[in-house]
Amino acid sequence: MAKISAINKNNNRIKLTHKFYKKRQSLKKIVMDKKLTLEERFKAQQKLSKLPRNSAKVRVRNRCQITGRPHGVYRKLKISRIALRQLGLQGKIPGMVKSSW
Repeated sequence: MAKISAINKNNNRIKLTHKFYKKRQSLKKIVMDKKLTLEERFKAQQKLSKLPRNSAKVRVRNRCQITGRPHGVYRKLKISRIALRQLGLQGKIPGMVKSSW
């Protein structure tokens, strides 16, 4: 199990990311638009930098939904390799065959 504080911190980052997503996208579009004046783009860049750092999607860590483990997490399933193996051994994942040698 991961530290509860680390899991909560990551969950807060996810919430902030969803909250500021549209605002960030619109500001990024203005910053990247070469047709606008340099002054307008600079103002948009300043507004973007005033947004909370944790609202950036880059700062969100992929964590296992079951254990909170930060490493070895499958993106599609959102669970770690260890949790996947345990669920497979318990027979809770259809089509996954138990294997040992």
